Amino acid sequence: MVSLMSLDIVILAAGQGTRMRSALPKVLHPVAGDSMLGHVIHSARQLNPQRIHVVIGHGAEVVRERLAADDLNFVLQDKQLGTGHAVAQAVPELTAETVLILYGDVPLIEVETLQRLLKQVGPQQLGLLTVTLDDPTGYGRIVRDAQHRVCAIVEHKDATETQRAIKEGNTGILAVPGKQLGDWLGRLSNNNVQGEYYLTDVIEMAVKDGLVVATEQPHDAMEVQGANDRRQLAELERHYQLREARRLMAQGVTLRDPARFDVRGEVTVGRDVLIDINVILEGKVTIEDDVVIGPNCVIRNSTLRKGVVIKANSHIDGAVLGEGSDAGPFARLRPGSVLEARAHVGNFVELKNAHLGEGAKVGHLTYLGDAEIGARSNIGAGTITCNYDGANKHRTLIGEDVFIGSNNSLVAPVDISSGANTAAGSTIHLDVPPGQLAVARQRQRNIEGWKRPVKIKKDV
Repeated sequence: MVSLMSLDIVILAAGQGTRMRSALPKVLHPVAGDSMLGHVIHSARQLNPQRIHVVIGHGAEVVRERLAADDLNFVLQDKQLGTGHAVAQAVPELTAETVLILYGDVPLIEVETLQRLLKQVGPQQLGLLTVTLDDPTGYGRIVRDAQHRVCAIVEHKDATETQRAIKEGNTGILAVPGKQLGDWLGRLSNNNVQGEYYLTDVIEMAVKDGLVVATEQPHDAMEVQGANDRRQLAELERHYQLREARRLMAQGVTLRDPARFDVRGEVTVGRDVLIDINVILEGKVTIEDDVVIGPNCVIRNSTLRKGVVIKANSHIDGAVLGEGSDAGPFARLRPGSVLEARAHVGNFVELKNAHLGEGAKVGHLTYLGDAEIGARSNIGAGTITCNYDGANKHRTLIGEDVFIGSNNSLVAPVDISSGANTAAGSTIHLDVPPGQLAVARQRQRNIEGWKRPVKIKKDV
């Protein structure tokens, strides 16, 4: 059956996570640059619910502060008395026909898996996500009758030896008709080994009420893997990265080594992209066709147009690199930097809020901040823009076809017009008219007979 019903989503995120040995609430520990809970919320949003309810407890204020958004309703669970008790805290807020229950420490769940699960829900049917494992230790077991119909879930600690031999485990992810949920939760008992109110007991109640429990399974068991300690967190991280690597390779990216590549955000790629080892892509990154990224680079919130080359050990943050431009090795492009087509930034060059025109060149050992550099201009080695006076930032304007000599200090605000030149070793603080050469340095004096200082030996 296909469900077109209204949807509320409840995300359980109240646990302390003592095995993390951390002051940070468990659900805020990061995977691929976002918190585990952040990943779950991102997936939940793609299902277009009418509301997302996040049940918080341990570190509630920190969780609320980090993830506050208009579409999130935070519900406090003062005492952690089990998953059933947690969901019950959100019941007064639930108004949709279908309720989907997710977990804040299960960050790899795929939207497509949840969509398949939701299609199972109707007035007389609920959807349960299960997983078949060689070793389901710790998982509640799915108990089925002679007709292979789900009749109950038994928690691992309460299971008999026969039940523990069952390979099908409960993931905890559940989609149910909203009208019945409140009634079932109100009938829960904590008469079990843990002394908790288990959400899993809802399954047996639903069966007794005549509902069918339909099951779905994830394509990949790691989708439903949670993290209770740092080791499991690292396993989730590596699995996420391998999944992203496979996705990008399927779209036309060559990765020199998929095991040495990290995505920590949203990446859009073209075809025939080559990415070397130890590259990290963070935030929102767009990479067009024929881009080459060398080893040990970090690209954050940037756009690389067709044919861009980023050489080894470069850091690109909040920049736009035009078609056929290049940067590095050891280049740093800070937010607001723009390279037009075929512009060149070489080794040990730093740009901040600087715009390089088409074909402009900044070869090496240079800092350009708050600067506008015209097409085809060449900036000599060791040049800096002195853009900060201790209180305010000022811009340096360099026209087209300008030649800036090596070891220049350009004291902003200053305007060097098209076709102008500056001599090596100059400190330029006045505007330079078109076509002129600016020389701003002291005349050299050679002192005859000068004696080099001798180091004075100190008594021990």
